Amino acid sequence: MKLNELSKIADTFKTTPRMPVLFLGHGSPMNAIEENEFVQGFRKVSSEIFKPNTILCVSAHWETRGTKVTAMKNPRTIHDFGGFPQELFKVQYPVSGSPELALETKEIITSTSVDLDNHWGLDHGAWSVLKHMYPNADVPVIQLSLDIYKNPKAHYQIAKELSKLRDKGVLIVGSGNMVHNLRKADWTKLDENYGYDWAQVANEKMKTFLLDGNHDALINFKNQGRELNLSIPTAEHFLPLLYTIALQDKNEKIEVFNDKFVGGSLSMTSLKIA
Repeated sequence: MKLNELSKIADTFKTTPRMPVLFLGHGSPMNAIEENEFVQGFRKVSSEIFKPNTILCVSAHWETRGTKVTAMKNPRTIHDFGGFPQELFKVQYPVSGSPELALETKEIITSTSVDLDNHWGLDHGAWSVLKHMYPNADVPVIQLSLDIYKNPKAHYQIAKELSKLRDKGVLIVGSGNMVHNLRKADWTKLDENYGYDWAQVANEKMKTFLLDGNHDALINFKNQGRELNLSIPTAEHFLPLLYTIALQDKNEKIEVFNDKFVGGSLSMTSLKIA
């Protein structure tokens, strides 16, 4: 390994002020190219925090058999959706990856084996929000996958093992939606703040758990009643929330932002933990 490569690794993992942790309700891929209150919220939160050395993103849109982490130097921009304007498919987020952070992540996670992945890239759960936060694409990004065979408690445990990365300039971002039921969405109301009664009840209930530090209730979300079961018909958009709250220290507070609905059954509720 050359000296400049060793220097790069040292700079990547030098001690920094403890980074906050974010959960971002990413909503529709169209947020990538629209100007609205939600993308303004993404920009605002990035302006409030120390600029990270690197970003580790856990997106709802990368589910795998086993746990994987992207390890390529130049991740591709994945347009993992259909039926949207061509303008959206032209968007590229030419950010660098971080093989160094990928290897570090693999080593610090001990509750399960982690495979280095050189095929995925960045899906829209990552780039559609990060392009607003860091539009110059000047902060390297890796993604950590969601193992479909693991239960919520196991995902929570994996997240806890990432804690020391926060002291090395790594911004950990969970990207999903607390309430996400596309089958019940009102597609005529995606451009207005509208939430079904049951969705609003579920969102408020989850916020109460969050603000009370009741992580067990969120880990066991399937036991929290009809409203939560309607709001979380499948776990992939909810699990990134567990990756965020698992990293909350006892003295840290949760700040809620973008706390509105679109389409009846999609909450854009987002969190900053610091």
